[in-house]
Amino acid sequence: MDLDEKKLNEEVDSYNSSSIQVLEGLEAVRKRPGMYIGTTGPRGLHHLVWEIVDNAVDEAMAGFCNEIDVEIFGDNLIKVVDNGRGMPTDIHPKTHVSTIETIFTVLHAGGKFDSKSYKVSGGLHGVGASVVNALSEWLEVYVERDGEKYYQKFIRGKSVEPLKIIGETTRRGSTVVFKPDAQIFKETTVFDYETLRHRLQQLAFLNKGLKINIADTRNPEQIKKASYCYDGGIVEYIKFLNKAKTALHNDVIYIEQEVEGVILEIAFQYTDDYTSNIYSFVNNIHTPEGGTHEEGFRTSLTRILNNYAKNNNLLKKDEGLSGDDVREGLTAIVSCQISEPQFEGQTKTKLGNTEVRRIASQIMSDQFDAYLKENPASAKAILEKALLALRARIAAKKARDATRRKSPLDSLGFASKLADCRSKDPAISEMYIVEGDSAGGSAKQGRDSLFQAILPLRGKVLNVEKAREDRILSNKEIISIIQAIGTGIKDEFVLENARYNKIVIMTDADVDGAHITTLLLTFFYRYMKPLIEKGYIYLAMPPLFKISQNKRVEYAYSDEELEQKLANFSGKPNIQRYKGLGEMNPEQLWETTMDPAVRTLIRVSIEDTIEADRIFSTLMGDDVEPRREFIEENAVFVKNLDI
Repeated sequence: MDLDEKKLNEEVDSYNSSSIQVLEGLEAVRKRPGMYIGTTGPRGLHHLVWEIVDNAVDEAMAGFCNEIDVEIFGDNLIKVVDNGRGMPTDIHPKTHVSTIETIFTVLHAGGKFDSKSYKVSGGLHGVGASVVNALSEWLEVYVERDGEKYYQKFIRGKSVEPLKIIGETTRRGSTVVFKPDAQIFKETTVFDYETLRHRLQQLAFLNKGLKINIADTRNPEQIKKASYCYDGGIVEYIKFLNKAKTALHNDVIYIEQEVEGVILEIAFQYTDDYTSNIYSFVNNIHTPEGGTHEEGFRTSLTRILNNYAKNNNLLKKDEGLSGDDVREGLTAIVSCQISEPQFEGQTKTKLGNTEVRRIASQIMSDQFDAYLKENPASAKAILEKALLALRARIAAKKARDATRRKSPLDSLGFASKLADCRSKDPAISEMYIVEGDSAGGSAKQGRDSLFQAILPLRGKVLNVEKAREDRILSNKEIISIIQAIGTGIKDEFVLENARYNKIVIMTDADVDGAHITTLLLTFFYRYMKPLIEKGYIYLAMPPLFKISQNKRVEYAYSDEELEQKLANFSGKPNIQRYKGLGEMNPEQLWETTMDPAVRTLIRVSIEDTIEADRIFSTLMGDDVEPRREFIEENAVFVKNLDI
């Protein structure tokens, strides 16, 4: 198609130097905050705190700080205090302003680029402090060093006045106070205490001997406080994570060594659990996708246990322990400190330094091999666990083959259970997992069969937290779910094979319904975790009440909404309390819970995988005491309990 020549000439003439926008200082951060903190939602908001806290932790890792205080004030102000060296206050030779002003107003300015200042660092790009400043309505810095106390204030990234001395002091350290900018964080500026507490506790575990305190004083009548300091470091972290499990050996195996400038810490322990949880970190940054440090640990673990089993005639001639066999019931922390980490991608989720794989494998081989020889009772317990897993794997292979679905009609049992949708496009297709045949019947009749599939379940799904894979894959309800979704499970999982981009759990709004939902979520989390990570799993929200008067019918989804709607009725309407989905006819189920135009769905997400693992183990495992403690601690937060 030919362009209008006159219009084109006008556009060319107007496209000059004035068309190119140059963003000075921190304007670029305010213009595109997502590039620096990922999102301006709750996760990005909390990321501001991590940037400042990470700077304080770097002082601790360098050996200059042993205590950090974090406080949430009214109006959601954050204060972070450390007793480190105190940020430099002299005039910077390149910017010709104070070094503090440089740190907080210039991107990529910081001690992280100078190996003399920080041998290892979590804040790798030197943008943390300046980005927090840019995205704050205001920020104040206090520095105490050399007997003097310094102060400087910034508003939306720009200094109000130069750094000044405001008094004398005998302490040293840095204090940063900031208020997130509501112009940037439009969704919320409210900090979640539990989110902050979990991460600060984790940092205390990863940095043995570092004391970290948190206080939430937003509500003077209910001040929340916690203090963490772990001299045992990641050994205590393993004990914390395994609190709801039964250990196969009392000691936590701990390995620490520095090789070629790489400091590696490994702590692990086997339990009677059937899942494995390996968490890796680089310079305190969680690497959920692992990387070379975790790969070195995993391969070495498999090799050493195979060698031990063969040398002690525990394996048949043609047998070998797989990685899954030796990791069953394993809880492990792999923490690496390295001066020049290379991450795959910008999200810092996977370590790429090739030399670290060799170093981790070498350290693990030397020390774990010696441990097995010196602790025969523990070695026996670990090998027996792995050998049982081997036998179960062979049995599970047969069961797993039965879950592979080649077509919607490849088994009569499957085809008779699933009422599939007509669409073959996963992007618009959704599957409702429904509790009971009665609700399943209503859902099948009330749905839009073009894009909505219905899978009814009979009874409660098996608790996968208490069962090995071979038993799980012989469970008809679970087989039906796996076959219907089409992705496979665990190591064979392929997200692209998902037949539905929405998988909706729809259960009764009572205790039994909540239990079934929890059992299903436990299964998805342990065997099909990417479905949760990629946002494919949803919870339906059926109404609790039907309000009717003459021909007027309305629904309420909570006690609060019921009260609000009753106020709009004249006289006394009829109120029906739904005890189950089966009480609704197909039309009611469609118009309240399944119609995309009016329904409410809750997307299931994972903010903290390590905490999620711990809670699933606590709530769904065998040990009663940790579950009782969890319920006692969290009962105060329950708002609606249907008994």
